[in-house]
Amino acid sequence: MGAAWLLARPDGPDPSSVLRVLADCLGATALGLALLRTDLFPVRSRPPIWRTTAVIGGLWTVAESALVVAAAAESYGGGIGTLPMSSFGSFLTDITVGQLGIVSVLCTAGVCVYGLVAFRGSREVTTVPVAVLAVVALVARPITGHMSQQPFGALFVAVHVVAAAVWLGVLAGMALTLRAKGAWALALPVYSRLAWWSVWILAVSGTIDAAVKVGGLGGLVDTGYGRIVLAKTLLLVILVLLARKLRSDWLVAVAAHRAKVDESVVRAAAHICVLTSAFGLAAALATTA
Repeated sequence: MGAAWLLARPDGPDPSSVLRVLADCLGATALGLALLRTDLFPVRSRPPIWRTTAVIGGLWTVAESALVVAAAAESYGGGIGTLPMSSFGSFLTDITVGQLGIVSVLCTAGVCVYGLVAFRGSREVTTVPVAVLAVVALVARPITGHMSQQPFGALFVAVHVVAAAVWLGVLAGMALTLRAKGAWALALPVYSRLAWWSVWILAVSGTIDAAVKVGGLGGLVDTGYGRIVLAKTLLLVILVLLARKLRSDWLVAVAAHRAKVDESVVRAAAHICVLTSAFGLAAALATTA
């Protein structure tokens, strides 16, 4: 985030970007956990996820609630401490950003409650509701940005957001829950294919989004938004190169059951840290003029 501020000044980003990247990473993890228990992955690789899902859902709800309060304070024009309850209520009921904030908070709370109920229950339940709630909460805010004014713009943004969430979230879910070499051996090849498709979707949708917003090559250097786009593009290239290296050695070692679980978790965590940096730049873009 610090790099984003240096690149974008004086155009932004807003301080709320810190909350945005936290909420987006938590949301991606919730989606990733849900996908790990679907037919995308072999049955023998599916980990117990419900306790982790409930915790992630609760933290995500707190982050989204804080974002709503921050947005209301910004709309009112004063600090959070001086925000009247009547103005906050009007923000939630009369302004689109506030209404979508309510939708996001309700969805994240639903993820938390569903996780708790499933954890306490004794029978197997589907993760589809968690995935649906996570997707709705993740795309609710971004689809109202500048691309919403373009034909199919909201669709492009939604696809971009979900692809990024799958890339980060599934790997984060694996790092949090997989504790056996056999599970990593079955799950990592599936994740590798999902990540590959996510990269292409991100590249295409991100290029279209940037072209609409920046308007020309000059804007990539002359505007804070354009400079963050360049940084995000460079980071994407680094991530692709890192992913190719991991695929050439880590995936082979995991498939052959040669990689220890701790080693896989550490490698996944390192990859997640770089992905989180990309999420930080994306959050900065959302609040940069």
